[in-house]
Formats: sequence, C-alpha cells, structure tokens
Amino acid sequence: MSFAWQTQSTTDHGQIERWARHQPQANFITATGMVHDVLDVPLAAGRQALTRLLDAGIEVGPVAESDDDRMLFFTLTRGTPEDEDEWWPCELDCHPETMDEHPGLRWHCRGSYVLVPPARLPGDDGRSVRWVRGPEHPLTDPLSLLEVLTDSCARYAEEQPDHTSAAWPSRH
Repeated sequence: MSFAWQTQSTTDHGQIERWARHQPQANFITATGMVHDVLDVPLAAGRQALTRLLDAGIEVGPVAESDDDRMLFFTLTRGTPEDEDEWWPCELDCHPETMDEHPGLRWHCRGSYVLVPPARLPGDDGRSVRWVRGPEHPLTDPLSLLEVLTDSCARYAEEQPDHTSAAWPSRH
C-alpha cells in the first residue's frame, strides 16, 4: 500500500483497472460510509448468522471472510452522505466509557475502510480476506441483518472463557 493512499484514492474505473493490471498483487481498500458500510463480526458468529439469515430467506449482500477470524457483511450505508452534517461515525462502535473498540460487532461506516477481497492481510504469514458471497449480490439495508448479527455475537460471547470482554453489547 502506498503511504500516500489517501491522496491517491479514486473512483475512476479506468485508473483502478490500470493499477490492477500493473500491480496484480496489490491490495485494494474501500472507504465505508458513502455508498456502503460493513458490519464486521467474529468469524464463528458471522458463519452462524449467515446460515440463519439465508435459511430465513433474508436478503444478504456480499460477505467476506478473513483469516484474522472476522466476517465482513457489506451493506448499504446507514449514513446520509448527501447531508454532510448528519452521519454515523465509526467511533460509536466502541465502549462508551473508555472508547475502546470491542471485539464483537464493529460497524465500519464514515471514517473507516476495509480490504476488498481477494486481499492479503499484513505480514508474511499468508493470511487473506476472501469472498464468501461475492460483489454480484446487491447491498442490503444493514438494519435487516443487525438483529441476527447481534444475537449471534451475544451467543459467541457466552461461549468465550471471558465473555464479559468478548462482545458488546451482550444479553446479560
């Protein structure tokens, strides 16, 4: 990744194709909060939630799985990009007392970004991010997934040895 990635970023399709052609091993990131958000959950909770959502006939958009034990659900944005004064910042997805990020559900929205699969995670250990459901699936409203995802995260937290820090909020 270029150290100047924020100034080099673009939505120009031709430039993105040139980069992909000239640097086929490069990772790409996508900024969240303008067109799409990403609901990021522990892998075990995400797999359980994805099965429940699909079995219930709920529309699910693109989903990625990461070797750092996370599952990413790509959704429509919850923010209102046309009104710059009203948007949902990622900082709301943390413990309100300490502002520490919680390891349960993370809502990547305005001010955040995620790797676009297929991608390699930092380091030399071969970990990656890959599609489970590809980008051909249309983005859905995040609120249609939220109840099942938070329920799965709460169940996941209960199964962890230190469930008080495994996810927030929990059902206790």
